[in-house]
Amino acid sequence: MLTLVFLILAFTNESFFNWAYERHQNQLSWYIRPLFLIPFCYFAYKRSWAGIVGTIFFLFTSMFWFPKPDSASEQVKQFLEMEKEWLSGDWDLAKILMSLLVPASFIALGAAFWKPSLWFGLSVVVFMAVAKMVWSVVFGGEAGKSIFTPAIIGLVICVGLIFLGFRKLENNKDNG
Repeated sequence: MLTLVFLILAFTNESFFNWAYERHQNQLSWYIRPLFLIPFCYFAYKRSWAGIVGTIFFLFTSMFWFPKPDSASEQVKQFLEMEKEWLSGDWDLAKILMSLLVPASFIALGAAFWKPSLWFGLSVVVFMAVAKMVWSVVFGGEAGKSIFTPAIIGLVICVGLIFLGFRKLENNKDNG
């Protein structure tokens, strides 16, 4: 319910939307956001709806946990301005379908670990990171490359920790 309230507030209240985006310039949020895939996968593996929904709420709100930075690179500012305009601009069928890739990816990721299928899950994680990077460059040009370092670091950490965690959970299940 809180996630829904947050999304409605974010897209209907311009001052909140702008306030959140000012804080999203703090790149710490860019580095921690991919890490929410780890607990998401864990809770899907454990079949915990509360954990899944809670993780999604924290993921959405993490963009404004950090204070507005004293300064941000021009690329970061340009990219976030493009992203902000993209989100607040007109929504046609193509944009709606493209945006549906986000929940579809989370559904696929949740299903992969609910099943559980490590390789399918890791494939979805890689797809999500690559799709975000491609989208960023297609719509943000050079400024879109500003997400590459956080996305790649997040991807490597996520794949490594999800792989190790999954193996440990499976070994515990087999031995216990």
